[in-house]
Amino acid sequence: MPANPTPTSQKTTSTGLDTYLRDIWRSIRSIAIGMRITLKYMFSRTVTIQYPFERLAFAPRYRGIHEFEAEKCIACNLCAKACPVDCMYIDATAPRKIDPKTQKAGGGELVRFAIDYQKCMFCALCTEPCPTECIHMGKNHDLSAYSRDDMIVEFTDLDKQGLRTPIPLWMKRNADSIPWVGAELERVQRGELATKEADIRPT
Repeated sequence: MPANPTPTSQKTTSTGLDTYLRDIWRSIRSIAIGMRITLKYMFSRTVTIQYPFERLAFAPRYRGIHEFEAEKCIACNLCAKACPVDCMYIDATAPRKIDPKTQKAGGGELVRFAIDYQKCMFCALCTEPCPTECIHMGKNHDLSAYSRDDMIVEFTDLDKQGLRTPIPLWMKRNADSIPWVGAELERVQRGELATKEADIRPT
């Protein structure tokens, strides 16, 4: 005579208990893996930079907000033609050329040299064709503003103030309280250029 089959209710109870215990085990195992990773990094050396109180260390070839030497610009438009996103706007009253004695551009007036940073992708392609090397990739990384219009930088207007690059809001507000920001603001106000390693040199 065949053995009595296991009652359905008993099978269901056994399967439900197995699933319950299996879920508990998976949860414990998952927590253990997470804690192992947490403990591994808990005692490692801190790598977080307390920005803006600590200065970020950028690579020499970091591409930031442009720096522009208006007195060397001949308004040839080669940089604007090289720009893949058409974010540069240049206008002059007449052709300009470099004076061999002063090494400054003369002739027509440079009416406008502007860059729209809503479009700019910091590719540095504008620096390669420039025959006078008047445009450079700077080291200023933050140009936060309150409006879209503020993202269009008029470099000709900045030149009249003796500046090569715009002074961002955060720099003005923190210059007195954070030493490195104050030093960077002084550099910008002096019209001193940052390093030029990020520029693409003509081949």
